[in-house]
Amino acid sequence: MLSVVAKRSTLLRQNVNCIRQSSSASKPIVGFIGLGNMGAFMASNLARGGHPLVVHDLDHQVVEKVKERARGHGGIVDYAKTPKELAAKADYIVTMLPSSPHVLSVYTSENGILSAVKKNALLMDTSTIDPTVARDLAKTVHQSGAAMVDAPVSGGVGGAEAGTLTFMVGGSVENFQRAETLLKLMGKNIVHCGEAGSGQVVKVCNNLALAIEMIGVAEAMNLGVSFGMDPKILAGIFNTSSARCWSSDTYNPVPGVMPNVPASRGYTGGFGVDLMAKDLGLASSAANAVRAPIPLGSQALQLYNMISAHGGGKKDFSFVYDFLKKQSEK
Repeated sequence: MLSVVAKRSTLLRQNVNCIRQSSSASKPIVGFIGLGNMGAFMASNLARGGHPLVVHDLDHQVVEKVKERARGHGGIVDYAKTPKELAAKADYIVTMLPSSPHVLSVYTSENGILSAVKKNALLMDTSTIDPTVARDLAKTVHQSGAAMVDAPVSGGVGGAEAGTLTFMVGGSVENFQRAETLLKLMGKNIVHCGEAGSGQVVKVCNNLALAIEMIGVAEAMNLGVSFGMDPKILAGIFNTSSARCWSSDTYNPVPGVMPNVPASRGYTGGFGVDLMAKDLGLASSAANAVRAPIPLGSQALQLYNMISAHGGGKKDFSFVYDFLKKQSEK
C-alpha cells in the first residue's frame, strides 16, 4: 500500500514539474545581464514570473544564487558565456550595469548584444547612464532591427528584492507597452516619461535631489546628536514635521534609528558612495549641456568624492552621516 502511495506521490510531483516547465516554455525567453546587488533580485523576480531566463555575469557565484532562487519557484535559468550568446537566445533582454562605458561595451563590442540580437527583440537598459548615450544607443539598436527602452530604477536593493521598484521609462509608446508587462514583474510603479533618453533624465534629476536630501538629513542629525539628542527622538520629529523626506523616514543614515537599512548594518548592501558620485557626475554633465545651475549638486559631488577618497567608496551613500560625525569629532 505504501509503495502505491509513494508511486502516486512521485507521479504527482513529476506532473507538477512538467506543468511548470510547459508554462515557462510557453513564455518568451528573457535575457538578463548584470547580476549585482539589485540585478540579481530583479532577475530572480522575472524567473518567478514564469519566464525562462538566460543570464550573464562575470561573477559565477551570483549566477548560481539566481539559479537556486529560481529553482525554488519552478523557474528555469540558463547561463550564457557572453552577451552575444545570450542575445542569440533571448526575445527580451534586460541590462543592469554600473555606467555608460559598461553599457556601450555590453551592447556594441565584438561579443556584444547587437552582434547577435534577434529581429524585433526588445532591449531594456535599467542602468543609470548619460541621457545622451541612452538616446544614441536607442538609435543604434533601432538600426539593427531591434527595439529599445531606457528604464532606470529607483527603490534600492529592498525594492529590487520585494519587486516594488519604480521604473522611469524612455522610448516610444509602443515599446513602453511591450516592456510594461515584464517591468511589472520587477516593479510596482512603471512610468512612461517620454521618448528615448527621458527615463535617464528623470533618474539623474531624482538622484541629484536624493543626494542633496541625504546630506541635509545627515548634517541635521549629526548636529542634534552632537548636542546630546537621542537620534530616534530627533528622527521622529523630522518624520512628523517639515523635515520629513525619504532619506529620514525610510532610509535614515544614523545607525540604530531604523532596522534593516544600511546604516544599521555597517553601511553595507545598499547604493554605494561611488555610484552616487557617478550619478552626480552625470547630473553635472547634463547641467552643463543645458546651462542649468546646480550649486548644491556641485557641493554634493565634491563631498561624495571626498568620502570616496577617504576609503568610503564602497559604503552605502548614507555613510555621509558617519563621515560628517567623524569630522566633527576631530
